[in-house]
Amino acid sequence: MGQGPLSGVRIVEFAGIGPGPFCCMLLSDMGADVVRIDRVSGSRGGTPKGPPVYDVTSRGRRSVALDLKNPAHIETALALIAKADALVEGFRPGVMERLGLGPDAALERNPKLVYGRMTGWGQSGPLAHAAGHDINYIALSGALHAMGRKDDCPAPPLNLVGDFGGGALYLAMGLCAALFEAQRSGKGQVIDAAMTDGAASLMAMFYGMRAVGFWSDERDANMLDGGAHFYDTYECADGRFIAVGSIEPQFYALLLEKTGLKNDPAFAAHYDRAAWPALSEKVAAVFKTKTRDAWCAIMEGSDVCFAPVLSMAEAPRHPHNVARQAFIECEGVVQPNAAPRFSRTPGAVQGPAPVAGAHTEQVLGEWGVPPISS
Repeated sequence: MGQGPLSGVRIVEFAGIGPGPFCCMLLSDMGADVVRIDRVSGSRGGTPKGPPVYDVTSRGRRSVALDLKNPAHIETALALIAKADALVEGFRPGVMERLGLGPDAALERNPKLVYGRMTGWGQSGPLAHAAGHDINYIALSGALHAMGRKDDCPAPPLNLVGDFGGGALYLAMGLCAALFEAQRSGKGQVIDAAMTDGAASLMAMFYGMRAVGFWSDERDANMLDGGAHFYDTYECADGRFIAVGSIEPQFYALLLEKTGLKNDPAFAAHYDRAAWPALSEKVAAVFKTKTRDAWCAIMEGSDVCFAPVLSMAEAPRHPHNVARQAFIECEGVVQPNAAPRFSRTPGAVQGPAPVAGAHTEQVLGEWGVPPISS
């Protein structure tokens, strides 16, 4: 297994979609031995078409195939849990309990187990048993309402804020915190990671800004939502885009210098919200006069706070990303590398996603679990 900071940590993952697999990808990248319990049928649902190698968020695991309707297979799952440091599941509340794999049964077998539960609405509350997806969870948190242009619908930010930011990252943080605590106490616990909670937490700064009167509920009218002329994306002459974030006065002054707008007295109104729409139009007109590459030649690497808006095809080839090895190729599939970086115990991608059940005998043997009884 890996040599990262979580090397030696054993995690049992019950196959799911979205935030659960992404969380376990992060843990695997950090060196954990993640064993995914897949269905005997091999179907996980929600994964890309084609071979497992394209299922990037399932990389770095080993797979054990079990039939969770078979009591003998449930016993094997419990035996694996007894040998694990942590468990990750993403079913609706009550499903694991009905299978005989809920927290009570798991902690009875392994009192030091950290039991991670990933749901959208949480384990409790009026919506706990309702279906939902990322867009619904971030809608409830106030995050979705704040995103998009004022004359349009709220804009879904992919599924980054709910599934991955408010879900997987918060679960990963909770697991690491609980594993650390269990080393001292000798006791495990249950982590109730809800995407609604995580998305709301991600909005902490904005709720503070709103409370003090510095943030409006109107979209596209605030400093960080595209309302400010100095913090936005702009189209260039070739139809491609650039992004500027010149918030501080010294960076703003450099933006005006490099765009040729420093002598326009209107731009003295740096933080005057009433002036922002008109100033945005002026800045947009200037950026339309040159191609994206021409603006990169003028601004990239300076303190303007500038970057080209790259596509997923372009990003892996950018010199900065190449220099930092931000992307790797695993069996022909270009994908993000392990992050963050560690000076002494670096993380690494442990390989592509496995075929369901490919490691059943190997894992059971290594973990000291008896073969599955027929």
